[in-house]
Amino acid sequence: MSLGPGIPYRTLIDSVTHTSHFRSHLSDTCLLHTPCVRAYSPKLLSYKYQTQITGTLKEITHNNMAREMEEVIDAEKLRSEFLQVLRSRRSAEVPLTVEPAKPVANPLFQESPPLVSEAMESCPKANIENIKDLLKEENLYLTTEEGEQGRLPVLILTMKENSHQKKPAIVFLHSTHKYKEWLRPLLEAYASRGYITVAIDSRYHGERASSVTTYRDALISSWKSGDKMPFIYDTVWDLIKLADYLIQREDIDPSRIGITGESLGGMHAWFAAAADTRYAVVVPIIGVQGFRWAIDNDKWQGRVDSIKPVFEAARVDLVKSSIDREVVEKVWDRIAPGLAAQFDSPYTIPVIAPRPLLILNGAEDPRCPLSGLEIPKSKACKAYREANSLDNFKLIAQPGIGHQMTSLMVKEASDWFDRFLKQ
Repeated sequence: MSLGPGIPYRTLIDSVTHTSHFRSHLSDTCLLHTPCVRAYSPKLLSYKYQTQITGTLKEITHNNMAREMEEVIDAEKLRSEFLQVLRSRRSAEVPLTVEPAKPVANPLFQESPPLVSEAMESCPKANIENIKDLLKEENLYLTTEEGEQGRLPVLILTMKENSHQKKPAIVFLHSTHKYKEWLRPLLEAYASRGYITVAIDSRYHGERASSVTTYRDALISSWKSGDKMPFIYDTVWDLIKLADYLIQREDIDPSRIGITGESLGGMHAWFAAAADTRYAVVVPIIGVQGFRWAIDNDKWQGRVDSIKPVFEAARVDLVKSSIDREVVEKVWDRIAPGLAAQFDSPYTIPVIAPRPLLILNGAEDPRCPLSGLEIPKSKACKAYREANSLDNFKLIAQPGIGHQMTSLMVKEASDWFDRFLKQ
């Protein structure tokens, strides 16, 4: 099936047929922005996924990890395995439905109240008078699975226009403890420039949180019971379902859907794009890192400190006097299987090729150490070079910046999207 001239897509989730198998039609898809990429020939493949995953997740040790770095990454095989892991802790599937919602007056922030983000406020915007009066806002819920967390809150902004021309869309993802409304300055700026802008509440955040400890409690519960995957993976499932919805909209060009996010949102954008090729242009901001590299090089503290309660709970359960490498490795294996192994950045970043990918990090970021990106960067360059699309990949590490989204990053992201989604 085609979404436009020469642009195939794959339906990751069959929301109509509910059987004991998960059927997915996967195809190698790419953007058609450069002559070298236009020659790329898609090939349709088909996979079946069992509802229950038997056996244990394949362990990849540090020794054979180095060996596998030299091997060619099978993108479709990796996606297949990742989707199996995503499904392994899912509640029952339900049809994808849309329910109207009301604007959120007082979003729940799970830390101290946030300040205004100067970086987001600096986002390039069209010079339009009374722009807020000209914006069209939609609030809705999508069902992504059974249960309370299977209700996905979505906020969409676009300009009020009589034109029926399909537009490019961008999905924006918030950082830890924030919510979709926090991203409004970005949504408005991009909407003023002709995009349809989309934001969601990630799992256990915003409308999906009932208290200031909801996300923390979900992480600890995941460690203790292995029931969910609140760190990254569950929201990636939602983003696959979101793509199912976005490609059906009459106002969105399904071949021009971008995705970006900050910190936790950057990780969500990275993994969603690795899993789902319908996200055509990708800009993770202060989110890409090497989880295995951090463990092996004793550089895990910055990331661990960002969600420390779950590691403290694991330390107690493992009868340790302090959080150490073993605690970190066991937590990742429990709450996000494969995160520090076969789904780490050296494997999942390259499979985004040949789609345009811009990675924006701080050169001094302790949560995303720059040294930990050397292997993923090298592997990505190789993948893009082999796809004759090296210009579609870029990594910018802003000097002197730690774990912070800056105005420069916002501007670089804006230029990247305009370059690849406005054509």
